Amino acid sequence: MSAAPLVGYSSSSSEDEDEAKAGAQARPGAGSCPRAQSPLPSHRLPVPDSVLHMFLGTEEGPEDDSAKHGGRVRTFPHERGNWATHVYVPYEAKEEFLDLLDMLLPRAQTYVPRLVRMEAFHLSLSQSVVLRHHWILPFVQTLKDRMASFQGFFFIANRVKIYTNQEKTRTFVGLEVTSGHAQFLDLVSEVDRVMEEFDLTTFYQDPSFHISLAWCVGDARLQLEGQCLRELQVNSRYGSTEGAERVTGCVPGVAGELTALRVRHANQNP
Repeated sequence: MSAAPLVGYSSSSSEDEDEAKAGAQARPGAGSCPRAQSPLPSHRLPVPDSVLHMFLGTEEGPEDDSAKHGGRVRTFPHERGNWATHVYVPYEAKEEFLDLLDMLLPRAQTYVPRLVRMEAFHLSLSQSVVLRHHWILPFVQTLKDRMASFQGFFFIANRVKIYTNQEKTRTFVGLEVTSGHAQFLDLVSEVDRVMEEFDLTTFYQDPSFHISLAWCVGDARLQLEGQCLRELQVNSRYGSTEGAERVTGCVPGVAGELTALRVRHANQNP
């Protein structure tokens, strides 16, 4: 007796048709279901809550709670793998500088009580830009190479000035550089070249180099400029050998000390 065909062909032979029917009835699953096989369930089993809540927050961006950052607002949206980067010259505050700050800040707070003293001091050489994580090391090395040939120089910051960030979400009381401006421009020129190599935003066209003393949330120029600014400027010139003339600094010319690269994750403080 011949086996049932794997591929069926049309045939006029009634015997072939009878054998094909017999083979079909002999195969399991043909025709009616076997008695031992039970039907599949018609609904899915529920997923446990412990599994549903296992990965909450891993795919969504971080919650921007400005209350955790002194009310500051993020200047660009968070994106996983992005790092906020800022190039600056750190300023080491000495006793004379801190004495001046203790003199100026209470006076400014009589006009804007929400002003807060800066925790660290620096002079910016770039805007805040966004670097992908794999760019950080090449960026730092390129920056160091650019700065290796610079010589050290002294500067003086002795003019009180009010600043805001580009978005007008924060206001700063600062001391503007009046001596050493040209040397800072040379530094910025090299930093800008590095920024362009990495397709990043360059610094402002006409920068005002300064050391920020205090800051507050919002645009407080209306309250701080005018009478307040005049009083701050007078107080900063207190005495013939004291006052803001003592706010001097030296920018070293050694690679790696000349500039500091501030790198922080975009998920941290805005």
